[in-house]
Formats: sequence, structure tokens, C-alpha cells
Amino acid sequence: MSDWIIDLIDGSRYWGIALLMFLENIFPPLPSEMIMGIGGVRAGQGRMDMLPLLFAGTIGSTLGNYCWFLAGRVLGLKGLHRIVSRFGRWLTIEWDDVRAINEWFRRYGEVIVFAMRFMPAFRTMVSVPAGIFAMGHGRFLAWTLAGTLIWNLLIAGAGYYLGSSISGIDDYLGPATTATLLAVALWYLVRLVRRPPPPTEPAE
Repeated sequence: MSDWIIDLIDGSRYWGIALLMFLENIFPPLPSEMIMGIGGVRAGQGRMDMLPLLFAGTIGSTLGNYCWFLAGRVLGLKGLHRIVSRFGRWLTIEWDDVRAINEWFRRYGEVIVFAMRFMPAFRTMVSVPAGIFAMGHGRFLAWTLAGTLIWNLLIAGAGYYLGSSISGIDDYLGPATTATLLAVALWYLVRLVRRPPPPTEPAE
């Protein structure tokens, strides 16, 4: 996967970084760690500058997350209620869970959005409930921007110190990404298996 990412970054530079980071939120198999890591490597080689690299990556990622936030806003609680009523078993969620999550976002929305920026499996997903539960646009953008900037700085900084070792990014991030996805899948299966079956209608 890394070859065409490298070609796009080398050909389009900061515009390529911004575009890839935007698409990474729409198409999750594109890893932000790979994108910003390669950007950091190029900065370490003197082929890019760190400040515009961070700016491009952070703006691209924030805009991608904002698209999901707006989708959540459009869906709203009424739309979510219809989904939970119909697919709650497969989503492993009930309406009482939704009420609890709504309360968490009301009280700790900023902390949740900020903290999830550092969790590969959830940093895009959290944008949807933030929109559904009507978190303010400014608050969402500010905390998303802050968390994304710090995350990008860490990843690009690691790439910077790797120097020319782009292959090293694949060596570490590939297994880490796979392990994260497997952990999420296992968590979902455990919740699905432990969830009680829906009540059956009494025979007349």
C-alpha cells in the first residue's frame, strides 16, 4: 500500500498530504500513521518542512472528521432511534445505552473527542456520535484539531527521526494496525454472543 502513497506525497507534497489525510477518514484502510510517517521521513531528508506538513495533515484530517460529524447531525437522535430499533441486536446496543452515551457526551464531550484522536480504531468513529448528540460545531472542531495536531506531531516526529527508513514504518505499523482491528472485531463478537436474544412473542 505504501508505494502509491509515497508517489502521491512526492508528487503533490503538502496538497497530497492534506488529500490523503482527508481520505483516510473516509476510507479507513488508509492509515494516517503511514501518511504522516512518510511525511516526517521526507522532512528528515530535507524534502519537506515540518510546519506546513503538520498544517496540511491536521487540516485534512479535521475536515474528514467534520464530514462524519455533519452526517451524525443529519441522522440525529430520531434517525438513530430507528436504526437501534431495527438493528440493535447486531449493533450490540440498546436505547438505554444511547441515553448513557448521550449523557457522557453532554458532560465530557470535549474529553472524549480529544482522547479518541489517539486511538486508531475510534478516532474517526467518534465523530458520528459527536454529531448525533449535537455537540457544538466549534467545540468539535477545536478539540478535533488539537488532538489531531498532537497525534500528527508524534507520528511525523517519529518519521523524521527514522531518516530514510520508510520501510520501517510498514514493519511496525502493519502488525499494530492488524492487531487493533482484530481486537475490535473480537470485542464486537464477545458483545454479540453475550447479548441476550430478543424476547419471543407469546403463543396465542
